[in-house]
Amino acid sequence: MQYRTHHCNELRLADAGKQVRLSGWMENIREVSASLAFVVIRDFYGSTQLVAESEDILSVLLNLNKESVISVTGTVRERDNKNPKMATGDIEVVPDSVEVLGKCRYNALPFQIGRSKEADESIRLKYRYLDLRNPEVKKNIILRCKVVAALRKAMIDHDFLEITTPILTASSPEGARDYLVPARKHPGEFYALPQAPQQFKQLLMASGFDRYFQIAPCFRDEDARGDRSPGEFYQLDMEMAFASQEDVFSVIEDVLPPVFAEYGRYHRASSAPFRRIPYLEAMETYGSDKPDLRIDLRVTDVSGLLGDCGFGPFEGLTVKAVPVTGFTGTRKQMDKFCADVEVVSGNKAYWFRLDEQGEIVGGIAKFLQEKKEEVIRQLGLVPGTLVALSAGKLSAAQKTAGVMIRKLGEMCPEHMDREQYAFCWIVDFPMYEIGEESGELEFCHNPFSMPNGGLDILQKAASGEVDPLSVTAYQYDLVCNGVELSSGAVRNHDPEIMIKAFELVRLGEEDVKAKFPAMYNAFCYGAPPHAGIAPGVDRMVMLLAGEESIREVIPFPMNKNAQDVMMGAPGPVDPRQLEELHIALVQPEKPEEEA
Repeated sequence: MQYRTHHCNELRLADAGKQVRLSGWMENIREVSASLAFVVIRDFYGSTQLVAESEDILSVLLNLNKESVISVTGTVRERDNKNPKMATGDIEVVPDSVEVLGKCRYNALPFQIGRSKEADESIRLKYRYLDLRNPEVKKNIILRCKVVAALRKAMIDHDFLEITTPILTASSPEGARDYLVPARKHPGEFYALPQAPQQFKQLLMASGFDRYFQIAPCFRDEDARGDRSPGEFYQLDMEMAFASQEDVFSVIEDVLPPVFAEYGRYHRASSAPFRRIPYLEAMETYGSDKPDLRIDLRVTDVSGLLGDCGFGPFEGLTVKAVPVTGFTGTRKQMDKFCADVEVVSGNKAYWFRLDEQGEIVGGIAKFLQEKKEEVIRQLGLVPGTLVALSAGKLSAAQKTAGVMIRKLGEMCPEHMDREQYAFCWIVDFPMYEIGEESGELEFCHNPFSMPNGGLDILQKAASGEVDPLSVTAYQYDLVCNGVELSSGAVRNHDPEIMIKAFELVRLGEEDVKAKFPAMYNAFCYGAPPHAGIAPGVDRMVMLLAGEESIREVIPFPMNKNAQDVMMGAPGPVDPRQLEELHIALVQPEKPEEEA
C-alpha cells in the first residue's frame, strides 16, 4: 500500500533491520533531550514505538499536536527496554522521514483517547469519532461486525434467504410511535419508517418464499433504556413457512449458542433445548417474564400465611417471599436493598431473617413472633436465611419480587452462577390485556399472533363463555441472563381468525382491511402457516461484550433523549423545504405561568 508496508501491530523481532513505512495517529510523544524523543503511533490494529534520534525528525514531531496523522519511513530495531504490554514491545522504529497526513489543529482534546470511557457520556457522543479511536471502545464495534457475520453465515447455512424489505412504508399501529416522513408528491400524506418488517416478512411467506432473514433496521420513537436505543436499532429478523413454534425454537437453538460461546465474555451457553416456561409460571416463580436463570432464587406466595399477621401493608393484599439461604448482610445493606428495590419497582420491599439461634429477627420480625413456627415450617427456613417480601396487587407484588431476585443475585454471588449465558423461552403469553390508559381490552403483544385454540376460543371469548384475558397465544420471548432478546410468534394466517381477534378489541372487518390491506388480501388468496422471531442484534452484542449500556455497542448512538449531538439531529430545516413538503409548523402553546 502507498502509505504503509506494515500496520502498527504487525512488526516483531524477526523484522529487525527492515526498512518499513507506518501510518497512523501520533498517540503520545515524550521528549528526552534536544535530539531524542519516544513517540507512540497508533492505527486500527495497534501501536508501535518510534524513536526520534535526529533534530530534523524531532522538530517535525514536536510541532504536532497529539492525534495528528503521520506517515513514518524508518528502520526496525530491537528495543533495549522491552514492553510486554505491547504486541510490538520487542521492537521500535527509527524514522528517516516523517510526512504529516492530517494535522490535529487543537492543542487540547475533549478527553484522553485511551480513557474516553471515563468521560461524561454527552461529551463522548459529541466527539464520537474521537471516542471510537479508543481501542477499548473500538473492540465492541469489531465484535459487532464479527457477530453479524457469524449470524448471517449461520442463517444462510440453515437455507434462509437474505431479503431486504422497504424502509419507506405505511404507518402501522404497533407498540411505539412511528417516525413519519412527508411525501413531497402527495401533499398531506406520509410514509413511516418501519418499526419492524413484520408485515413484509409475512407477505413474503404468502408469496411462496420458504425461509427469509435479514439484519433489519427498525425505527421506533420511544424512550431510551439501558438495553434499548431510541430511534434506530437492528434485529436478526426471520420467518419460516409451514413452520410451528418448535421449528422456530430449533433454528434459534442451533444458531445462537455457538455464537455466544465463541464471542461472548462467558464461554458457557445453554445448549438445546432451552427451558420453556409458561408466562404465568414465570411471573409466579420468578416475578418476571425475563427471568435470569443464573440466579437460583425463587418466589413463594405467602398471602395466606402473612396476610393477617398484623402488618398493615400486607392486609388484604398478595404477599410474595424470596428466601435466601446463607445470607450474611448487614442491616445497612438491607436498608440500601429496600431503597434500591423501591426505586426500580415503585413498591416497597420488606424483610426478616432467621438467625443462627433459630429466632426471627430484623425488619418486620415483631409481627411474626406468634406465627414463628408456622413461618419456619411453610417456608422451610434454616438458620441464616433472609426472607425478602413484597406486597400489593398480584402484578405489583410479582414484579417487585422479580426486582428483589435480581438485586439479591447481585448481592449474593453464591446464588448466582454469573459466568454463563442462560437462555430460556417464555411461552403462552396472554393474547389480550386491559390497557392502562384506556381501561379496555387491548392486544397484549403482537396482534398477528395465532391464539391457542384458534377460532373456537375467540368465539367463546366473544360470547362470554371464556374470559378474554384467559386466552393465550402462540407468542414467545427469547430471554438470556434476564434480558429479553426477542419476541416472536406463530402468525395468524387465516383472515376469519384475524377478524375475530380484532373484533374483541372493537375493530371490525372494515378496520382490518383499512389498516392492513395488503396482508389481509394476501391471506385471502391462501397463505401457509408461518412463524418467526427477531432477536435484537444490539442487545445480543451488549450481552456478549459484557456492557451495561446498549450505546457502548452501537457505532453512532443517539443519547437518552433521541438526539444525535454529534450531527445535530434532530434540527431545524430551511423554511423552503417545509414549503415544498406542504408543511406548516405550529409551535406548542406555553403554559400560562410562562406566558
